[in-house]
Amino acid sequence: MMELKFKTELLKKHLDQLLEIYEANQPPESMSDKHFFLKVKESTQPIYDLLKEWETTALDFAKQRKVTIHPHQIISTKENMELLILHSYYVDTRRKRYMELNHSSHYIFDQLLRDL
Repeated sequence: MMELKFKTELLKKHLDQLLEIYEANQPPESMSDKHFFLKVKESTQPIYDLLKEWETTALDFAKQRKVTIHPHQIISTKENMELLILHSYYVDTRRKRYMELNHSSHYIFDQLLRDL
């Protein structure tokens, strides 16, 4: 339980950092810029790894009915967070859509923390 709580809190911090990156970032000049892609991949790989671990642990809790969140909400949150990671660096979505994904992810993370 403490492991899931720690991972969830860490992901919330990453969400806030991604928002800062989104707001301060300029999109790359070329979407096929390999150097930029490799830089983004290197800096985001730990978030992807943490997100995958979080999903596995959270799904176990949801299937055991230890939390009020449904498995599909956990899967959707993981997918939303993956989109946010990419959109934060490539700035290829409108702010309204970005903020909807951000708020949705925060909502599920907060709900999970309340349940724990």
